[in-house]
Amino acid sequence: MSSVLGHHASFDPASIIAERAKAIDASGIRKVFDLAATMKDPINLSIGQPDFDVPDAIKQRAIEAIENGRNRYTPTQGIADLVEPVRRQVEHDTGWKQPGVMILSGTSGGIMLAMFACLNPGDEVIFLDPYFVMYKHLPKLVGAIPISVDSYPDFRLNAKTIEAAVTSRSRMLVICSPNNPTGVAYTTAELEAVADVARRHGLVVLSDEIYDAFCYQPHVSIAPMLPDQCILLKGYSKTYAMTGWRLGYGAGPKPIIDQMIKLQQYTFVCAPSPAQYAALELLHSHTVDMRSHIDEYRRRRDRMIEGLGDLYPAGDPQGAFYIFARAPGSWSGSELVRRAISKNVLLIPGSVFSDRDTHFRISYAASRDHIEKGIAVLRDLALQAEG
Repeated sequence: MSSVLGHHASFDPASIIAERAKAIDASGIRKVFDLAATMKDPINLSIGQPDFDVPDAIKQRAIEAIENGRNRYTPTQGIADLVEPVRRQVEHDTGWKQPGVMILSGTSGGIMLAMFACLNPGDEVIFLDPYFVMYKHLPKLVGAIPISVDSYPDFRLNAKTIEAAVTSRSRMLVICSPNNPTGVAYTTAELEAVADVARRHGLVVLSDEIYDAFCYQPHVSIAPMLPDQCILLKGYSKTYAMTGWRLGYGAGPKPIIDQMIKLQQYTFVCAPSPAQYAALELLHSHTVDMRSHIDEYRRRRDRMIEGLGDLYPAGDPQGAFYIFARAPGSWSGSELVRRAISKNVLLIPGSVFSDRDTHFRISYAASRDHIEKGIAVLRDLALQAEG
């Protein structure tokens, strides 16, 4: 008996890893974040979040919620005091009638829930390349097939190339405007043409509009064009620098949103309670005005384009806080990033967001001092590449 109980069979933890997990690479963005933590005062032009702090009025509302015991689970779909005003706002913005609405644990959580709710194994998900990293990897979790559509060199939304990618297995089209990583914002004409493709082929459109406030021209959404076929995702994380609070919302046809709410029960349970109550400050007061921050980001974008546009072609970034620039000379994007890191400048290689390795992403959500230093380093590197 003792010999049997004392025997320990060898066990390799790696042998139990699911194939769906193996199919997903670790985020290249997180690798750069980890690298930044080891560097002394890097010139950080990599991070995809605002460099200002959460407005004081929102912080105070969160503190009051915590102190008043608002720390327990909320209804899975979110607190009614937040859901109903969001529903009214969505109706106003889109013209939809009684859409389903839910509060999300960040728009990233919404992307995952939408894919679990709508996709079967073998279904295809279409999105533009370059892409936000989740668009390529999350479909694999549900057994779906990611289909990227090349949008180089100008990164525009082209209905003809999207339609050319449609097959009998196509189920979902993902759109992000303003776009991460390119900063491109799509026009009404582009969105109307793509909405027509979606209608004719029965595609559900997942419209990721997390950067809508950071649009340096009037923001246009595809949602009003597709009242029965669009899942609209928006959030508070980028606009109010609440990235760590994990708070967003989803809206769309009620049958789809109801399934997403059900799935949230078994995943995120609910969005963080204090953050939901803090968001009420945005609905019931006029103390939070982000226009000065957004104007400052416009000026930073303009300075980046002025400082680098002659050496680093980058399309026409009109929103978010990113520039997706082509590496100089014969260098790949990864080579440019490697050389920049050796000079204490952090960037993200374009291969993180693309099937190509020709570009890199710059974030101008950084101080003016870091922007000027980054411009100087990048200009010097471009001259080395051309020399």
